[in-house]
This record gives sequence, structure tokens and C-alpha cells, in this order.
Amino acid sequence: MAGLAAATALRHLGVRTVVFDAAPEGYEGPWATTARMETLRSPKHLTGPALGLPSLTFRAWFEAQYGVPAWEALDKIPRLQWMDYLRWYRRVMKVDLRNGHEVLDIAPEADHVALKIRTQGGDCKVRARRVVLATGRAGLGGASIPAFMEGIDRKYWAHSSDDTDYAALRGKRVGVVGAGASAMDSAATALENGAASVDLLIRRAELPRINKNKGAGSPGYVHGYMHLPDAWKWRLRHYTNVQQVPPPRGSVLRVSRHDNARFNLGAPVLGVEQAGNGLKVSTPRKTFEFDFLVLSTGFAIDWNKRPEYARIAPHLRVWSDRFLPEEGADDQELRDSPDLGPAFEFQEKTAGALPGLERIHCFCYPATLTHGQVSGDIPAVSDGAQRLARGICSLLFTENIEAQFAILQAYDDPEIFGDEWTPAD
Repeated sequence: MAGLAAATALRHLGVRTVVFDAAPEGYEGPWATTARMETLRSPKHLTGPALGLPSLTFRAWFEAQYGVPAWEALDKIPRLQWMDYLRWYRRVMKVDLRNGHEVLDIAPEADHVALKIRTQGGDCKVRARRVVLATGRAGLGGASIPAFMEGIDRKYWAHSSDDTDYAALRGKRVGVVGAGASAMDSAATALENGAASVDLLIRRAELPRINKNKGAGSPGYVHGYMHLPDAWKWRLRHYTNVQQVPPPRGSVLRVSRHDNARFNLGAPVLGVEQAGNGLKVSTPRKTFEFDFLVLSTGFAIDWNKRPEYARIAPHLRVWSDRFLPEEGADDQELRDSPDLGPAFEFQEKTAGALPGLERIHCFCYPATLTHGQVSGDIPAVSDGAQRLARGICSLLFTENIEAQFAILQAYDDPEIFGDEWTPAD
């Protein structure tokens, strides 16, 4: 979604873009692969990646097929229907998207960025003036795997973001670590596929009730956040991290309608060990025995998980390189977040150490601390894509000003021809 919005916003400003995605056509992103919610959390009226064009919204697409009464009757947008909309978006916006293209290496140079890409036809190299990373929640790393899983055979567990065959969990005792949206959706999917039981292991004594991020969705936040002092940015993001986002009500009800689902509150995982053909998971409440464990433990910025970033990772400036939070406000996610420029561009840790690094733009979740919630979630993805596109447009112009001036000098399309008037005596 972020890649489609970014590419379209750039194209609207006259910038040619090519999008590379490793996934098969029509299965980009999580919607039709690893996402398991029945409907989106976002309200249906949000315009998402439509870039201010009413005819490009999900509502316009939906009403054209099903009519206004169907729209008015719709509660939340079904997940797979949202993916159908994004497939349509790609088609009508004529996005030049190359599927089956896996980026293996990103090599900045002073005047371009070289990409090594693997395709079915073999490896190739592409050079670009600017490169945008629109790589989602796991954008600069991958799944966050707790230390207690070290040494546990992979056949006994999965992360909620894995492409797992939940039908294989029929008749099994399943544990789910976490209580966020992905935890509830993973638990519900296991139950709906015939799991014998599902125990949610929830660290907190109570589930969070308020989604504080909804309180940070005004135009002021969208357009003003990036101009705040660093201390305020950190304070806002740390506060929402500590408060945590509750799972959607519908996702919780989807789990609780099953008699064989159990919500174990105040049960953080203390340790995991293999025992026979299953796992023993110890918590302060009791030791659970499971056949399979699902970790709904989020994502982390971890350059070592992404070999394509090997060249740039040592040179990136992150927030911990230059900002020290007040006592009691330390936050691993925020410390590891990249310290970006106004066009989402990476910045060097040591000036001059890797020329061209600033030609790579981070338009994915880890940009949130610098830019706010505009780089991936539905509510403000258009605002973020337009900010990115305008920033890149400006950079392309200023770095090429000599050629731009030559174009201006050579411009000779006349407005008038000299035969429009007669000079006075």
C-alpha cells in the first residue's frame, strides 16, 4: 500500500518510478498472505492511499460495484476486499510494479544508488537517482523473537507474521504469546481451524482499553508532528508505546465466542523448553503444556536480519546517536529508529563516510519517530506519500540545477509572435 501510494504521488509530479516487490502479483503486503483479521481496524470512511482523489478511494471502488445502500450497510472493510481494492488501484494508476524481484544489495554512490536484484531470469543491476524503502512494519528488520525461544525447534512455534498453515493445528493445544491485534487474530484462526484449545499468555493484568493512536490522528499531528522538538517527539511516541494499543473489539469477540479459548492475564512467559513432542511454557501463574506456540511479539529494527542493508547499516544515524531521553523514558524501539531528514532520507552517522546514503528514503514504519504516523498506516498514508514525493522532487531539482538552468535558457516557446500589434509612430 505504501509503495503504491509513494509511486503514484511521485508520478503525479512527473517523476518516473519503478516498484520492485518479491511477492507474486496480487499478493504484495500482508493482506492476502499473513494478515488474519476478518476486517480492517480503520473506519471505512478513511481515504487511505487515494491522494486526495475522490474517485480513487475505496468507497468509490465499492459503490461502483455494489451501490450506495451496500456502502451504507457496510460496517468495517473486509481484509480481502481491501486487497482487491489495492489490486485495482495498481491497475488504474498504471503503477510500473515488477513482481518476483528480490532486492539483494543496496549500494549508494555519490550520484546514484545501485540495486542488485534477483529475478526468475537471473540477477540484474538497476541504478536509480533515489530509492524508497516502502517495506512495511518489518521494514528495517523483522519479527521480534524473545530470548526465551532460543534453541527451540522451529517445528513447535511460529511468529504471527509467518505464513503458517493453521489447518495443521487441528486438534492441538495452542499457546499464543501476546494480546494485541495479531495475537487475537492468530488465536481466532487457530480456533476456527479446529485447535483443541488456545491459551493466550498475556503479560498485563488487564488488557489496554484505549487506542491512544486514535487520539493522535488530527491534521495537527499529521502535518505538525515533524516540526516538533526532538524531546516532544520522543515523549509522544514513548507514551503511546507504554500505553500500548488494544486489540479491536471484534477481534477479541472472535476469540471469546469459543469455549476452548482462555485469556490468561498476568502470565508473562518466564521460560520455554521442549518436552516430548511439545513445549512446556512457564509463567508466574502455572506451567502450560502446548503442542504449538504462536508469538505475537511484534517487530524490531534489526539490520542483521536484512542482508540487503549490510552496506548501509554501519553508516546510518539513529536516534540514540544524538538524543538522550529523560530518565525513565528509555525505549528500545525509539533508540533504534533511524534519524531521518525532511524527505524521509537516511542521514550519515559520520559525515562523508558513505556518500549517497541520503539518496535512500525510509517510507516504512520505523520512520514514525521522525515523521509521525504517515508512512504505512491507512489514515495518513496519502499525506506521507505526498510529503515524500514533494521532498524527492525538490532534491532532484536542486542537485541538478545546472542542467535545469540550461533547460530554462534553451526554452523558446513563444507566447506572442510580433504580429499582434502595430507600433505607434
